[in-house]
Amino acid sequence: MTLHVLDIESRDVTAEALGLVVNAETPLPLAELTITYGDERVTLGVLGASHAVTASAAGSRITEQVSCDAIRAGGRPLPVSDSAGGYRFDSTTDIVDRARLEQTADWLRRQATEVEGWICGAFPGDHTALTALTATREHSGGWAWQTWHLYPVDKGGVIVKTRSRWLP
Repeated sequence: MTLHVLDIESRDVTAEALGLVVNAETPLPLAELTITYGDERVTLGVLGASHAVTASAAGSRITEQVSCDAIRAGGRPLPVSDSAGGYRFDSTTDIVDRARLEQTADWLRRQATEVEGWICGAFPGDHTALTALTATREHSGGWAWQTWHLYPVDKGGVIVKTRSRWLP
């Protein structure tokens, strides 16, 4: 089972505070999942309502961190897209009503408990306060991963989705 109910308040409490840093040291995760394919591996880590990914393939390595600490670690505010050297990052931020937030949270929890290659961290205070990640190996080598960061607010919430692809 890769649904982790975390007994720690989330550090990232708003989507606006998120940043992206690539190829920097990643903090220790609160929960993690490592997926391997031969000598290739990807580690998906849940931080305090944010994420860190470390992937390796073909003798190369990349890290990605989306968090409120990413800017201080040398990154920048969360971009809509970014790419360099075989790496591609895209993000969307959606303001949703409570029903959509709950539907998304329920779906993510099911994915994490029923489907291999998923991890989800649930934070106290609201059952929709989640961070979820999944990854797959690319047929041509490298990895692709997706993340969801759910931030509940009074009558709805904010969902930040990211999609990354890395071909070394």
